[in-house]
Amino acid sequence: MNPFDFERATDTAGAVASVADRPDAVFLAGGTNLVDHLKLGVAEPALVVDINRLDLTDIEELADGGLRIGAMVRNSDAAADPRIRRDYPMLSRALLSGASGQLRNVATMGGNLLQRTRCVYFQDTTTPCNKREPGSGCSAIGGYTRYHAILGASADCVATHPSDMAVALTALDAEVVVLGPTGERRIPVTELHRLPGDRPEQDTVLEHGELITALELPCARMGRSTYRKIRDRASYAFALVSVAARVDVDASGPAPIIRETSIALGGVAHKPWRARAAEAVLRGAEPTAETFLAAADAELEAAEPLEGNSFKIPMTRGAITTVLAELTGASEDLPETTTEDAHE
Repeated sequence: MNPFDFERATDTAGAVASVADRPDAVFLAGGTNLVDHLKLGVAEPALVVDINRLDLTDIEELADGGLRIGAMVRNSDAAADPRIRRDYPMLSRALLSGASGQLRNVATMGGNLLQRTRCVYFQDTTTPCNKREPGSGCSAIGGYTRYHAILGASADCVATHPSDMAVALTALDAEVVVLGPTGERRIPVTELHRLPGDRPEQDTVLEHGELITALELPCARMGRSTYRKIRDRASYAFALVSVAARVDVDASGPAPIIRETSIALGGVAHKPWRARAAEAVLRGAEPTAETFLAAADAELEAAEPLEGNSFKIPMTRGAITTVLAELTGASEDLPETTTEDAHE
């Protein structure tokens, strides 16, 4: 680990000013991602600004019925909050799916969103990586790709975003409140993270010195929701594929109709992937196995698997259809193929 200056911030504006004034400065919250990268030599800041004493730890109800979650709220506290468990169950389940209990007790809501999109090559400083050293090449292409992207990747990077929480927030149409050198702004979570393109080193649209101070959830919407994660082991593993979904079914007519839905996928792209194509197929359609399969296939039409992760296409299809069937009570109509059958 390289030596660095250390500063403990006592107010939010001061923390922003300290980092904004130094291009080689970073914020330190829970440190569950940054400290690892400091030890590995992946991150080499000259100044680390500790923000753990900032007053950003409240969960407050908003006037419009939504919820504001301070950026320094710990993941375990958010997952256990009765309002989140009641009104945003997919978020609580996603938080509980992430990392281990010990890490959830330390990790923060803002920091979870900003953990690096990465793969094993990013964390191995002996290998080329365009995210770590722009222009050096992507070792994953032609290498180990089991966990890598099938949607939205580029010739420069095929890594996937690791956050479970971010997938749920994407499906919830949440916003982040950001304070920077020029003031405060709000960014939809769907627009916070970037696809790699030819600049994979830029994970988000945040400018240097900008700090997430809160997350805001819209008023809870009608329908049922959940989060499903498929992984190689039951704990402390990134998703191979995950699905956050909400479905609102109108059963007042002669046949039930999907009135509204929102779906986001994890483990398949450089950012949490909002399944807009699948949502378009579902809206106004009957909640049947055929509809769910059509929606999944529409979303996966653009998928481009790598040599080592082609199993993710049938796995994602199975995950989407299974979750939708469970949320609408149509699980008995599904074909016998399951997400486990797709995992070859």
